[in-house]
Parts: sequence; structure tokens; C-alpha cells
Amino acid sequence: MGSRAGSASKVKLNSFDDLFGGAENTAGEQIIHVKLTDLHTFKGHPFRVLDDEKMEETTESISRYGVLVPGIARPREGGGYEIIAGHRRKRGSERAGLDTMPVIVRNYTDDEATIIMVDSNIQREDILPSEKAKAYAMKYEAMKHQGSKGGSTLDEVGEAAGESGKTVQRYVWLSRLSDGLLGMVDARKIGISQGVDISFLSEEQQQYVEVILQETGAAVSNAQAAKLKEYGKSGELTLAMVRLILTEEKTKERKVTIKGDKISQYFSEDYSTDDIEGIIIQLLEEWRKKQ
Repeated sequence: MGSRAGSASKVKLNSFDDLFGGAENTAGEQIIHVKLTDLHTFKGHPFRVLDDEKMEETTESISRYGVLVPGIARPREGGGYEIIAGHRRKRGSERAGLDTMPVIVRNYTDDEATIIMVDSNIQREDILPSEKAKAYAMKYEAMKHQGSKGGSTLDEVGEAAGESGKTVQRYVWLSRLSDGLLGMVDARKIGISQGVDISFLSEEQQQYVEVILQETGAAVSNAQAAKLKEYGKSGELTLAMVRLILTEEKTKERKVTIKGDKISQYFSEDYSTDDIEGIIIQLLEEWRKKQ
């Protein structure tokens, strides 16, 4: 259990007091008002900061009451500060015409900062699959650096959002997709499970897939994605092969439902579903022979 204590729990921020602890906390840190021009985006920040409806609300709130919850930042090598939590508050402050924003400055390591940055955003409702994939991949790497080993690391990564290690693993795989293919996952042109299969292809093979999908506008079925992965593994996946796989006729699953009242006209309650199915198939066989 020692490895767990050395990972997420080391930087886990459980309460408002943990984070903000009044104007000055036990370590002597203060909430300071930093010029917005001195606040820089977190390196590789995977989350969008959009001027959408929610940003309108944030801006309006900041215009009226100011920034109620300070951001978190750390000193930046090239001067100024790197935002760890508070990118949307910074944008809201800019839009509200403010020059500064309250932040708590702490000397977090890269790994600690990454974990806090991901955890402070991952529970938002409007996150795209590409954002979640990149965020989980960043947090997973950070936690591995901190010494957490084995399968438990993936479970720890998903803890803040209440997601299983299995789900996290799928998103970490998804993060290996090219930006173009990730964009197609975001646009729901490629499903998550198909995206995971395609993520096992090399960069060049992924490029083939992107080209053919843009060319045909086709959706990818589970069977096609599995076939791409299989051929990719054996190194046989050429552009022509990708075209062949993705333009294959998809077999439609045919399903017929017969209403209960119609069934009970012919079969008493003693017949099981399997019995009924067996008799219908047998009758159809006889019918086919007569054709």
C-alpha cells in the first residue's frame, strides 16, 4: 500500500480549506492578485476554454462579484506563473475587463501539477472524448512517475471522476490516435470502441484510415475496426487494404419480433422461447423445400 500513499493522496485536495485555507495557510502561502498577462496556460492543457454560454455565465458572475474561488498557479521558469486550475476563470476575468485575478501560488512538481490540473477539470459534463483521452494519458504518466505500480494506477487515475481503471485504459489508448481521427471521435463519426482498435495502428496506418474516411464519409463498424487492427498488427495494412476494408458492404442484422398475442394463438404457456424458435425454424425449412 506504500505506493498508493506516494501517489495521488500526496497531492489530493479534499476540501475547500485544503485548497484555499483562508488568506494565508500554514505554509505561509498567500492568495495574491496576479496580472492576467502574467498567467500562462498549463503546458499541454488538454481542455478547451470556449466563449460559450457557460463562459457568458462565468463572465457575468465575475463582473458582479469578482473571482470568488482563487485559481492555483506555480512559478514559471520564463517568468510569471503557470495556471494549474483556473483557465476558465482567467478567460472570464479578461472578458469582464479585469486586469488581475486572485491565485494561490505553490511550488508543485510537474507531476503534482498535472494531477491537480486534470482532477480540477475531469468532472465537467461537457468534456469531449479527445479531452478526456489526453487528460487521462497525462495523469497516468504523472502517477507512474510518482511510483504507483501495477493495475491499481489506472484505478487511481479514474478515481476523481468515479471511473474504473478499465475505462481509463480505453481513453489512454484512445489518446494515441492522430488529432484528425480524435476529431472524428469527437464528432461521433468514429465510436469509442472503434477508436480504441484504430489506436493500435502506426501513425502511417492511421493516416491511411483518415484519408479513406474523409474520402468516403463512411462510418466504421466494430468488425471493420477489428479487421484494421488485425491487419495493422501483421504489417499488411496498405492504403488499398484500408480502402477495401472500409468500403466493404456492412451486413445488416435482421431481426423480426412477433407480438405475444399472436404467439399465444399457436403456442400454449408450456412452450419455452427456445421451443417456439425451434418449431418456427423447422416450419420455415419445410416451407423452403416446397418453394
